[in-house]
Amino acid sequence: MYIPYHPMGMQQQTALPHARKAHHPTSPYQMLFHWNRLDWNFPNVAMKQRFELHQYWKHCMPAGVKVDRQGRFYVSVPRWAEGVPATLNTIVMVNGKPVLNAFPSWEWNTPGDVRALQSVLGYEIDEHNRMWILDQGKIAYNTSPEGSQKLVIWDLSANRLIDSIVIPDDIAPPRTSFLNDIVVDNRNGYAYITDSGSGWPDHEVYGGIIVYNMRTKRFRRVLDSHYSTQDVPRFRFEIDSEPVYRNKPVRIGADGIALAADRETLFYCQVTGRNLYAIDTGLLRNFDTPDPLIRNSVQALGSKGTTTDGMYADNQGHVFYTMLEGKGIGYYSPCTRSFHKLLSDDRMLWVDGVAFDQRGSIIFNNNRLHRMFGEPQNIDWDDPYNLIIWRAYIGRDVKSYLYG
Repeated sequence: MYIPYHPMGMQQQTALPHARKAHHPTSPYQMLFHWNRLDWNFPNVAMKQRFELHQYWKHCMPAGVKVDRQGRFYVSVPRWAEGVPATLNTIVMVNGKPVLNAFPSWEWNTPGDVRALQSVLGYEIDEHNRMWILDQGKIAYNTSPEGSQKLVIWDLSANRLIDSIVIPDDIAPPRTSFLNDIVVDNRNGYAYITDSGSGWPDHEVYGGIIVYNMRTKRFRRVLDSHYSTQDVPRFRFEIDSEPVYRNKPVRIGADGIALAADRETLFYCQVTGRNLYAIDTGLLRNFDTPDPLIRNSVQALGSKGTTTDGMYADNQGHVFYTMLEGKGIGYYSPCTRSFHKLLSDDRMLWVDGVAFDQRGSIIFNNNRLHRMFGEPQNIDWDDPYNLIIWRAYIGRDVKSYLYG
């Protein structure tokens, strides 16, 4: 069901310092789309029938949400289980309901073809309306086939491929890698990627940060298995007093990533931990910087007071982060080195992706990941609010870090 700018009737939440005027003073956030389960605008009846027969929808989860300059919404649905029809999608309305349509095409989402998109979690839309698509390569946590882990750059304005760059196996080990999210710096010609290192279930985590030089098309892996990119040992957390992955505690390394508007600081965090970390990007842009110097230059900025999945920086100097335990969105202010809660709602169970619409609002989603992939699965599939995309107005001039 689609509800444009639906006021939720909540009391006004704390405003950011740079928010000039609340769009809806008594309802600072709105529900844009919600589903009990995902569905697709299938190209043929047979594909739809297989999807329903095998109940593949039970492991189809919207992970990252973005909107382009034309106002089109995109959703990634990683192939962490078999049967996900398309891993990158646009949202289209069919008979008054929001469904997903494969992007850039159904052919580009063919599983088993390493040239096509295999499993997309993180991606970015830059200031030139280009999409930077990070392909994990692996399906259902199997080893990523050779050539499947890649960075695909797509021109959204011309709807054409710009480039597809394979990420070498020595940069992203195909068994353990879990390419999570990406930020882009066109000003200096670099991109930064988090590898959670959790691609081999029931094994050690091998997290790290991957730096990509756009000019030379070279990659470098840094902070490999550093404490800031690893899961915190024996870490446990709860959402709504419910232990996450009760029978097999979750272990996820470097995940959320954000780039400051001046492009000089990279922020990141792991899921199984609460700290926020930062490092000077000048060290990362120079591929000759000794690894020990990089490892010793990580700054621990303190605890966010919550576990976090996605992060995103604005053009005003703030870093927004999802609050898993806090069920909402928080933000970090570098100028005061302080953490703040922006908004929270009991329906925001596992807030995952966050981005900006370049019109003064943040876009974010929640997907009940811990219940969908927990054992046993614990979701009421009749609940129309299992999966939600939200919008929250921040301020008239607030945009992505890319416009800073």
